[in-house]
Amino acid sequence: MAPTLVFVYATGVMAKLSTYRTLVAGILSPILAAAIGAGVYGTLTRASTDRDADFVFRLTTTAVAMVVPFVITLFFAMGDRRRSVFTTSGKVGLTIAAASLALAWLPVRGMLARSQQAENLALTGVEAPSFDTVDINGNSHRLADHAGKVVLVNIWATWCTPCRREMPDLERLYQTRKDDGFMIFGLSTEDVPTQQQFAGEVIVSYPLLTIDGDVPDLYSQTARYPANFLIDRNGRLQPAPSVDQPFENLEAAVDALLQGGGESD
Repeated sequence: MAPTLVFVYATGVMAKLSTYRTLVAGILSPILAAAIGAGVYGTLTRASTDRDADFVFRLTTTAVAMVVPFVITLFFAMGDRRRSVFTTSGKVGLTIAAASLALAWLPVRGMLARSQQAENLALTGVEAPSFDTVDINGNSHRLADHAGKVVLVNIWATWCTPCRREMPDLERLYQTRKDDGFMIFGLSTEDVPTQQQFAGEVIVSYPLLTIDGDVPDLYSQTARYPANFLIDRNGRLQPAPSVDQPFENLEAAVDALLQGGGESD
């Protein structure tokens, strides 16, 4: 008798779960979408051999994967409708799941921003947009004041581990090349106190600029950090090696421009 009662009880529980499966799936959709997105993007990024070349694939795949929880909820809702058990709870679940689709916009937005950044970084032989702003100590800096020099504009952020890791190398590069006509500007969109606190931990002698002045979007709108813009002695943009490449490649590119090579006519 006891096994029969257990079976009847279990059947009742399953029936209740089946009735509320759309609601449960909908409630879980945002959590699952975020977890799936983080897992897929992290896995693909770690497996990537060229993050500048495959970012469209990685972000598109992430966005598609994040839609899966909504698709499952929709599948449950359609099944409930066919069985005529699509109740208010199911509608609530489907609504929550539909709202979770907004999370999938994050990688799409990142892909669009990265695409624009890739275009900007690939600009060659065009005049570098001028900037006129202040550093974290309030000193004014203009790109025009360094005409005839090779200039590196390094886009960075205090929370960016690769940025922090490369700053000692940038400082060494600056110190060993500045007498040859080389200048580095670090540029961050973060507030001054945040940058000043960081500057006390990783000391560099080149200016760390803010966006409190006139800074074109080319420099200030960055999707991936760090990013480097190289400007030759004629004030024209030249491609900088990817930040995924060894730092020696950037050093070689700077030396080529200092020696008069690598410029577009």
